[in-house]
Amino acid sequence: MKAPDLGIRIGLYDHGRRNSIGDLGIKVGHSTLIEGESIRTGVTVLLPPVENPYHERLFASTFVMNGFSKPIGFVQVEELGYIETPVALTNTLGVYTVASAMVKHMIELNPDLKSVSPVVMECNDSYLSDIRKMPVREEHYFEAVKNAKLDFEEGSVGAGTGMSAFEFKGGVGSSSRVVEIGGEEYTVASLVLANFGRREDLTIAGVPVGLHLRDYPRRGTSGKGSISIVVATDAPLTARQLRRLAKRTVVGLARTGGYAYHGSGDVVLAFSTAQTVPVGEEPELVSFLPDNSLSRLFRATAEATEEAILNALLQAETMKGNKHVRYRLPIEKILPLLEERSKSSGF
Repeated sequence: MKAPDLGIRIGLYDHGRRNSIGDLGIKVGHSTLIEGESIRTGVTVLLPPVENPYHERLFASTFVMNGFSKPIGFVQVEELGYIETPVALTNTLGVYTVASAMVKHMIELNPDLKSVSPVVMECNDSYLSDIRKMPVREEHYFEAVKNAKLDFEEGSVGAGTGMSAFEFKGGVGSSSRVVEIGGEEYTVASLVLANFGRREDLTIAGVPVGLHLRDYPRRGTSGKGSISIVVATDAPLTARQLRRLAKRTVVGLARTGGYAYHGSGDVVLAFSTAQTVPVGEEPELVSFLPDNSLSRLFRATAEATEEAILNALLQAETMKGNKHVRYRLPIEKILPLLEERSKSSGF
């Protein structure tokens, strides 16, 4: 269940019909690897809503809050302001294999291709998975592509299989928000790979629930870790504006108790589905919203990211692996705390 299913409201704006990045026509697929006692990992792929992302490039930008991370493709995105491939998520040592598979995927789609910049993001799942075995193979990327759909699983699946968040089971989470600007409705959605946080820092809807759970069993590790965030919108924005949007994810991250500790990799990719840049051409005329109309999009981005992190926790299941265990978030202990705060505040 996601946050709204439990009566947990995050922020001001309503979410889209799916309450996920699927509301923008972006399909998400997973390949989940659970092998023996020590492999708990996988691949997650986001397919933009275009027939061929290399020929129909989308305006994009990035933001790196804490650079202890190994994303592939960010340099060209920042230089040129667009993405030209799907977006993939996996574990730290799997990014290179997944990038190779993505290049082959683009070669298959484009016989004339001579150069391409794959975008792959990562977090380190070595607490629950033996990352040194490097189990992610190119076939897992293609399996995730084949499995991609608008209504996708979240939690302990795909790249989220071995992830931890706030010393509970983490993983993949997503949420969306709908805002009105100048008489038009726009959707902003966030998808996160949550693998960060100290337990006592966990905050839900403004309630410091982590303080009440700090003695819950199986803490393990210092709580440092990483988060990879993908933000998408159908609002017409330039690459410069998308970078501004990407920065606002940090507001949502902070509201959950994320402090970007040393050793954490906190990176963001943002892109717009509103218009494309055909390969080999430079856009002569680009439409975009004025900067003074972006505040609602900024808030919607923060809200969607905050809830996406929470949804990753709420949908993840207890996982054992690599001689460790991560318990699911004990929702039954959290809901009374949220209800008590709601009653005391009068809302």
